[in-house]
Amino acid sequence: MRFDHLLIAISLFLLGGKGMIAAPAAPYDPRLTFAPLTLPNPVNAYRSSDGAPGPAYWQNEADYEMHAALDTTAKVLRNDEIITYTNNSPDSLTSLWIHLEQNIYRKDARDGVVNGGIRRKNVPDTEDNPNGRTTEGFVLDSVEIDRGKEAQKADYVVSDTRMQIRLSQPLSPKGSALRIHIKYHYQIPGVWGGRTSWGASKQGDIYDIAQWYPRMCVYDDLRGWDTLPYIGSEFYLEYGHFDYYVTVPSEMIVAGSGELVNATDVLTKTQIGRLEEARNSDKTVMIRTAGEVNDPASRPKASGTLTWHFQMDHTRDVVWSASPVFVWDAARINLPDGKQSLAESVYPAESAGDGAWGRSTEYVKDTVERFSRQWFPYPYPAAINVAGFSTGMEYPGIVFDGIDDKGKTLFWISAHEIGHNWFPMIVGSNERRNAFMDEGFNTFIDIEESAEFQGGVYGPKRDSEYSAGGEPPDTILKVLDDPVAPVLLMPADAYSTAITHPVSYFKGAYGMVLLREQILGKQRFDWAFRKYIRDWAFKHPSPSDFFREISSEGGEDLDWFWRGWYMHNWQFDVAVTKIDGDHVTFANKGQLVLPATVEVRYRDGSTTRFRLPVETWESKGEVVWTGDRPVASVKVDPDHVLPDDDRANNSMEMK
Repeated sequence: MRFDHLLIAISLFLLGGKGMIAAPAAPYDPRLTFAPLTLPNPVNAYRSSDGAPGPAYWQNEADYEMHAALDTTAKVLRNDEIITYTNNSPDSLTSLWIHLEQNIYRKDARDGVVNGGIRRKNVPDTEDNPNGRTTEGFVLDSVEIDRGKEAQKADYVVSDTRMQIRLSQPLSPKGSALRIHIKYHYQIPGVWGGRTSWGASKQGDIYDIAQWYPRMCVYDDLRGWDTLPYIGSEFYLEYGHFDYYVTVPSEMIVAGSGELVNATDVLTKTQIGRLEEARNSDKTVMIRTAGEVNDPASRPKASGTLTWHFQMDHTRDVVWSASPVFVWDAARINLPDGKQSLAESVYPAESAGDGAWGRSTEYVKDTVERFSRQWFPYPYPAAINVAGFSTGMEYPGIVFDGIDDKGKTLFWISAHEIGHNWFPMIVGSNERRNAFMDEGFNTFIDIEESAEFQGGVYGPKRDSEYSAGGEPPDTILKVLDDPVAPVLLMPADAYSTAITHPVSYFKGAYGMVLLREQILGKQRFDWAFRKYIRDWAFKHPSPSDFFREISSEGGEDLDWFWRGWYMHNWQFDVAVTKIDGDHVTFANKGQLVLPATVEVRYRDGSTTRFRLPVETWESKGEVVWTGDRPVASVKVDPDHVLPDDDRANNSMEMK
């Protein structure tokens, strides 16, 4: 999900500045920091002690066939949906739970009370919806259950953004399946829809269609049915195969998750040829130029409708965008082992140009190639960037960004949103419960893209103002110093709007940087994190699985870090308290411990550096270090890489 442009540019990691002086804290107690830790989810046959899926790990599957039609006059979407749901669990299921996320726009939605209808306050009631900033949500025309014989009307109950289907006969365990047939329609929200909307560009409307079909809730070994309502945080969904058809007016271009399988029906021969050229080109190839947008010859037929057919496998969701004004370009993505994908961008003519969306495909291509080399090969046939009105939102194989984005902002946003294909689209963590495994992990991986793209022309994402004498914002310290700030393991909806980014994005990402650069080192961390990604690709890891895998494969007992950084907002504050000849005394004044670099300058002018390992504080809060000659000055964390709460006590100089 997109975060504020100003926040992207601030220091995510080299934080500290002058520090914020908090209220007096209790003395450091090593019995709290180093006590034995029991992780929330136990080891069992489903989840192993090394953090990998266990020998009996299972997850259910949801496959979708959909036939949707867009009514651009009434602004209504109709769909005929068939879900094939397979119960691979060891349990008999007496009911099924399904997300109905368009119901967030109903007048009686929980979101309207909890968030004050925050996604519906952006525009006047009459701008694009004569009925105001609400809809009726999903209008269910029929819901049927089919077990291979004749279909039966389903017994169901709708509760806010969920629907429970009560089965007349339980769905048996270990591979039994049934089909759910749902016909429905809904009013497409205007730009106030947030993650799904329609809006008017200068030349015509753009439809960003997401959360557009009833989607199966996850039934897992941790909670059974996970039915958290949709009140703003993101998603937790089952994987499966998607086969979907979208019927739209013939003048429209449709960009959809997955692979377009009927190009000959919906594209001109010229466009098909250009697409083939793009599949073999590292340079961006125009499929439909800005000059062709109003040319009837750029569409296979001048009136009526066309049906676009897409397929996607090993995915938990699909979305699409449609507009008659899309410019379209593409280029080849080079993947490991000689494989390929396709980078694509669609945008209105007003967004074109090398200073703006004309470089979008270049950004997408570079990001996917880099993340594929560094972490895990991109698995999908295309990676598409859409310029529309549901800005800064990610889905499998496709992301929605803003028509006004350009330059550094477009690069940052594109890299971040495309990066979400790794977390949580490939590694399918629960975004509604564990936002740091979504936004934090993704923010962590996209810093390398900013640092390396064309030699860092848009980087670094880390603050570089130290050389100019500036102080970076104390984003993380404000979290650590706030006694009511939520911890990283809180459910995502428990974060207030003001604290969401500092906690889930920045603290989540900073924890990964501390692991990689200060605690484990790049070699050990990268090995462990890559194995975690491979083990949990297209599966559902919990925080406990992540903690176990990094500890086990990283070769370090990290209970002290999981407890201090993820389960608490403990402060880190190591102070120099005394210099006596060649003796230096250090004190731990916070409850969080981290390995810390210390720089010592001797009276003869020479310097040395050494590390205070976390074991320094395993049984005490004060330690004396002895040098081999008289000491002139000492500084803890000379490179300013740790979240030290009070930097005023980090150094001492003998007069």
